[in-house]
Amino acid sequence: MTDLSASVESVEQLALVWRGMVLDRDPDADVRDLPGIAVRWADCRFAFWNCVTLTDVGADAELLGQRLAQVAEIMRAKRQPGFLWLFEDLLAEDARAGLAEAAERAGLQHAFPGTGMAGDLLPLDEPTHPDLTFARVTTDEQLLAYADLNSRAYGFPLEDGRDGIAGSTLWKQDVHAYLGLRDGVPVTCAASVEAGGRLFVALVATDPAWQGKGYGEAVTRKALHEGGRATGLTRATLHATPAGAPVYLRIGFEPNSTVHFYGLKG
Repeated sequence: MTDLSASVESVEQLALVWRGMVLDRDPDADVRDLPGIAVRWADCRFAFWNCVTLTDVGADAELLGQRLAQVAEIMRAKRQPGFLWLFEDLLAEDARAGLAEAAERAGLQHAFPGTGMAGDLLPLDEPTHPDLTFARVTTDEQLLAYADLNSRAYGFPLEDGRDGIAGSTLWKQDVHAYLGLRDGVPVTCAASVEAGGRLFVALVATDPAWQGKGYGEAVTRKALHEGGRATGLTRATLHATPAGAPVYLRIGFEPNSTVHFYGLKG
């Protein structure tokens, strides 16, 4: 798979997975595929479910400016904040060079970086960790624990994470979501979900008090192992934060696209 095709795969996985997640959160959510723009916006307090991404391949500087202006207009019409996920490798060279200035003109500000990653790495052996036991999320109580771990890890109020996935049937049935428990207390979590012939890894988080102990890697391996065993799939994809990328490299993922997250200027 070439670098460009891997970047196309990465943005397509985002659009596909987020369609299901956002419509699970709100069947009336704003889910649209416009020319060059995919809107996946639940307009809820969990900002990761409020997403817009650019889908053009090879957009030049002029087209990028047009798309960013459209994105900003879409975002300003919403009640809740969210992010533009921009895959830099899909842009033409002149658009990449002028990205910062184009975002500034559109009223967008860079929030944080990310990396698209993928690998033909399944099946994985069933993981173990001396500190942890694993539990699949099947109850509302476990789902709240999963949401709270994400809120703590990413610095959100607890109510924001809960507004994203609390009460979801999808997350309790179709998503292979796992908690890692230390002495019976949830300290880490990860999920995999089937999408387009791949397993997509989503919402990996570890309580800040327990980071740096290999818990995130162990529970991610568990979600991949169980998802792969249930589906028979061999390829997996994800979008990593800078903190998470080294963990996924150890599992066998390879980076394939640079992602920039943008929000509206305050």
